[in-house]
Amino acid sequence: MEQRGRRLTDAFVAALELRKHLREGTDFCAALTDLELQIETLEDGYPEWHPAPYSFRGMLKLFLYREVTGDSYRTLTRHPELADVFGLKRIPDESVLSRTWRNRFDDDVRGFIYASAHCLVKEIYNEVLSVPEARPLEEVKQLSEDGSESTEDATEFSDEEIYRTTRLAREHGFSSFDSGRAQNVTYEDTRFFELQAFIGMVGCGTSQGAARFKFRRGKEYGPHGDTHLRAVKQFDPESLIEGFQQATERLLSVIQSESSFRRPVTIAIDITTIHYFGNVEGMPMVSGTKDGEGRAFKFATLSIVGWNIPLILAVEPVRESSSWDENPPNRIHRVVRRLVRRAQEHVPIEMVLCDREFDSKAVYQTLSNLDVNYLIPKRVHSAEREAIETMDENGQEVAVESASVHVEHGSHAIQFLYVPSTKGEGIAVFATNLSVGPKEAETFCHRYSRRWQIENEYKSIKNDFLAKTSSKDYRVRWFYFVFAVLLHNIWRLTDFLLKAGVGGEMDYAPVLTAGECVELVCSALLPPD
Repeated sequence: MEQRGRRLTDAFVAALELRKHLREGTDFCAALTDLELQIETLEDGYPEWHPAPYSFRGMLKLFLYREVTGDSYRTLTRHPELADVFGLKRIPDESVLSRTWRNRFDDDVRGFIYASAHCLVKEIYNEVLSVPEARPLEEVKQLSEDGSESTEDATEFSDEEIYRTTRLAREHGFSSFDSGRAQNVTYEDTRFFELQAFIGMVGCGTSQGAARFKFRRGKEYGPHGDTHLRAVKQFDPESLIEGFQQATERLLSVIQSESSFRRPVTIAIDITTIHYFGNVEGMPMVSGTKDGEGRAFKFATLSIVGWNIPLILAVEPVRESSSWDENPPNRIHRVVRRLVRRAQEHVPIEMVLCDREFDSKAVYQTLSNLDVNYLIPKRVHSAEREAIETMDENGQEVAVESASVHVEHGSHAIQFLYVPSTKGEGIAVFATNLSVGPKEAETFCHRYSRRWQIENEYKSIKNDFLAKTSSKDYRVRWFYFVFAVLLHNIWRLTDFLLKAGVGGEMDYAPVLTAGECVELVCSALLPPD
């Protein structure tokens, strides 16, 4: 106990030392560079004769940075300039990072990192320090007074358990897809799934990934890059949505009986962009970006958020009108309708959260027609500004305004909630179809903070699961995105099953990183013996 106390003290001292520098205006990386870690209570899991080229102290700083920022292994490898911050000659690759965390660091070291990083994140938000790299405060678990956050008491899972669970998730995730190719083809669909997972894992293009895959698995084992792209194009975009629906149903069937899966669910709808830098002529699925200068493919998703397992229940391509095509104007309420209807086939929905991009009467009425509650931030126009000015004159912090929506396909009662903004000074305005009084309006609007999870989903999908491609063919782009979402869901299902096997709540960080899961999926995609 004395040793543990010293270890936690050293962890908190490191966090407070960093806080001191941040208070003085030093940026986070510079503060971490100068930090002198006290590591007398920590033991390097590699013996002195081990050929590891990375110093123990440097790797501690790297993982402290990772826990503060929430970055994935893939993201870290894409920032070689950080090596100087940690005192390393270079940033290790993903496999080295994974082995270091699982093999080189023991419970004491991992507990030290968790305690120090989470203490610092809380101090950053408590004192409103300028650290744009810091992860959201909601991601950090509350430390109990007895220090139970330490991984000394955490559940450990063997590689065999993780591999077995990942294979189970794979069997539920990908058996719903069929390219419709002939029965006598050289490579079965599963082989293309395995290659797709591999090129997503190594973060390279199709041709290079296929060549590396052949080197790893054998010359005759995997298809050529061109063969892979031809096979991908056989998956019709509509059939991919149907396959995703079936895969989602199977994934949910695994967890529906678990008491820790709460019903009904809160869901979030959002649109993500995948940048495109090629010629846009003849590319109707390429849209403009918000800045008016960029070009991107856009995809809408519907995700479970809150305390439940964060699965993505539905995906939908977004097609917008642009100067280079003859597309009709985008009617976002139709995208919302399709997403929610698909989700309702799987789970009861208690609340829908959307961002301001979905602020429209058509979206409000669509959700009302689907018999679901919604909470959506509203754009501030002249009517809202007048209401806020009246609040200021009357000294009000919260106000509720009742109104009604009347559109071609229906009408319903609506309320506009004026509450203090959580992003600083000022008033935020939300729209909801629930009856909310002034006393509970501010607390009710705090539910919108659950939407932050969807940003982490997109970050993980793009950095850990989405394979690179320069293809102009939309069938390839759509397949790559849907496959990345499936890998994300398999990761989350694997994590859920591992935790469910030992009981307890699900409100703690994943025991399996996204990078580790992709590597296991790549190996587990082979059909079972």
